[in-house]
Amino acid sequence: MANEAVITGVGIHKFGRFPEKSVEELGKYAIDMALADAHIEFKDVQAMFLSNSGTIYPGIGPKTAFLFGRTTIPIVNVEAACSGGGACLRMAQMAIKQGEYDIVLAVGVEKQPRGFLAPAVSGYEPWQALAGLDENPMYWAMDARLHMAKYGTTIEQIGQVSVKNHKNGVLNPNAMYQKAMTLEEVLNSRVVCDPLTLYMFCAPNEGAAAVVLCSKKVAKKYTKKPVILASCAHRLNPYPEMGVGNYFGYKTGNKAVTTLAAMEAYEKAGIGPEDLSFAELQDTDASGEILFSEELLLFKEGEGGPAVSEGVTELGGRLPISTDGGIISKGEPVGASALGQIYEAVVQLRGQAGPRQVANAKVGLAHVRGALGHSCVTILKI
Repeated sequence: MANEAVITGVGIHKFGRFPEKSVEELGKYAIDMALADAHIEFKDVQAMFLSNSGTIYPGIGPKTAFLFGRTTIPIVNVEAACSGGGACLRMAQMAIKQGEYDIVLAVGVEKQPRGFLAPAVSGYEPWQALAGLDENPMYWAMDARLHMAKYGTTIEQIGQVSVKNHKNGVLNPNAMYQKAMTLEEVLNSRVVCDPLTLYMFCAPNEGAAAVVLCSKKVAKKYTKKPVILASCAHRLNPYPEMGVGNYFGYKTGNKAVTTLAAMEAYEKAGIGPEDLSFAELQDTDASGEILFSEELLLFKEGEGGPAVSEGVTELGGRLPISTDGGIISKGEPVGASALGQIYEAVVQLRGQAGPRQVANAKVGLAHVRGALGHSCVTILKI
């Protein structure tokens, strides 16, 4: 029987801009917090997986670990674009489930440059760069327009996602932007790519998050109430091209890649979307939260927009989404963003989220979607 992986510690470095700190120092801060939360020391860790996308180099994992002293444990660098942290967590989970280790660290670190991703690191083909077709917002805008035309989703519903997430971000001390926005401010901000405006987007930034995973038998030494990592699914879009429809539209067996990952995660966890207490979604842009909420089967096709306008996804609603403000408020340190979601999910399930606490939270979902078709869905429960 496979070993069950549980989470005994989480840590986070606030997301933002920190020119005075190296990427390794950001990672150490989050790791220190996670180790203290788990009541263990770094010498107890048997393996480490580290997610990074914007500053990756061969020694980033070992150099981060060496801030704790020299070590001989295996350290693996992981890169899966915006899904890197989810892929990293899954690898750590598998290392425990297979019986290789009892205590494993999953870490995400990032110092992302300002502005849009450069073509060299964004995954676009050279011909797309030459044609000016190498920026993500244009494709997200196309998908938003398609959803609006097909289902009647309104620009106000898309804008309300940003309003909601900024409101939640005010309650999150680890968010980059802790400022409420009105719907008028969001809709009247500069158009980036019609219909999407500036305040509907996340900003790339810097930060780190860390998670301590243990086998269930070893976790009993450190805590009486671990958070169960019920499932972690990672699926890939079969079409490697970045382009129209790649982000949301390409289907495999008539299902989007996020739906495939979600179905796998639900099955492994033995639950359905109706059992969720809250969800953390990839809100790189505000329309994405609506589209992904449907691809994750949280709502039927075309009902994601009305769910927002009816308050279903608000704190206090039937299914709160992005209770920490999402990356619209936190910013997106690409390699760390997924584990930042796991941090939020764990504190919610522990009842430690303070003013943004979801009442009676028992099951949470975290979702990330990365360039070139990566999609990770994680389910945690108590």
